[in-house]
Amino acid sequence: MKLSIVIPVYNEKSTIHALLEKVLAEDVGLEKEIILVDDYSTDGTRSEIEKLKEKHSDWKFVFHEKNQGKGAALQSGFAAVTGDVVLIQDADLEYDPKEYGRLLGPILDGHADVVYGSRFLGGGPHRVVYYWHSVGNRLITTFSNMMTNLNLTDVEVCYKVFKKEVLKSIKLTEKRFGIENEITAKIARGEWRIYEVPISYYGRSYDEGKKITWKDGVRALWCILKYRFCR
Repeated sequence: MKLSIVIPVYNEKSTIHALLEKVLAEDVGLEKEIILVDDYSTDGTRSEIEKLKEKHSDWKFVFHEKNQGKGAALQSGFAAVTGDVVLIQDADLEYDPKEYGRLLGPILDGHADVVYGSRFLGGGPHRVVYYWHSVGNRLITTFSNMMTNLNLTDVEVCYKVFKKEVLKSIKLTEKRFGIENEITAKIARGEWRIYEVPISYYGRSYDEGKKITWKDGVRALWCILKYRFCR
């Protein structure tokens, strides 16, 4: 069995190497397929990834010719996967690859088709950063649950893991952070077994490079409503 790890990257020069070291160090008992998608970074990240391409012929690399957003980067990454299980990994060190075993457990044990991590189930260290972000996350998750009839606790979480057939069953269109809500709405329509597991969270401040803003929160609410009815 092969695990495809899709890593969307935009302006993460300071963290990309440390993140990849953590990804490679984590032994999950599966063959790993690393897929890096650079969404037209402008801080020197792209040149670092180009150097990695020269060293790692077994990895996959996608380079966008203009910045399009996390959703577009994920779609490019998903198109390149060949693994049996697909995991989303951000490049900013907010999420720790040491959680892979916990995330993969319900799928490998035969219980789940989809696994979401949750920053709100109390599974480990959780950096205290922005109160209103946590309020926004809970609001978005609640609204999403109302539209999908799921009982998730953290719909905006990065860590989402899927069997390959789940991703093949849905067509994704959102270019930016709204893809989180589009994915949830579309998998909710299937008869997939969805699980949550608690994870740690090492959040960043805006000074440290955090990118999501209140505008993305407004878009998330719109996407939840839109994909409740649009396929």
